[in-house]
Amino acid sequence: MAARTKARKRAVDVLYEADLRGADPVELLRERIADVSPPVPDHAVRLVEGVAAHGARIDELIDRHARGWSLERLPDVDRAILRMAVFELLWADDVPDAVVIDEAVQLARALSTDDSPAYVNGVLGAILDAEVPTSS
Repeated sequence: MAARTKARKRAVDVLYEADLRGADPVELLRERIADVSPPVPDHAVRLVEGVAAHGARIDELIDRHARGWSLERLPDVDRAILRMAVFELLWADDVPDAVVIDEAVQLARALSTDDSPAYVNGVLGAILDAEVPTSS
């Protein structure tokens, strides 16, 4: 598994756990870093901190584009995957959008329901279309 793929999985784990526990994701991340084993990749730190920093805007975008579902009704793991991917789409310029979406879909396939990969793909595609300017 590629290093960034592992980092994304670790970021989703932290975001998911923080959401379930009602904990601050950055504080939980610091606990995981202090645990040392397994180590937390730098990209996972970047993703969790980015989601925390832009959380309100990320949740607003997911809520707006998650057709048929409110943010609170989404499966917890899908919510974590979407939050991480929206941050990476909009604020991490060093990762191609197609890679971000593909990685999020693969995480949904591995961690969530049978319907989740297509749903995650649709929500991220809608956010990308609405929020990322295309160059002409």
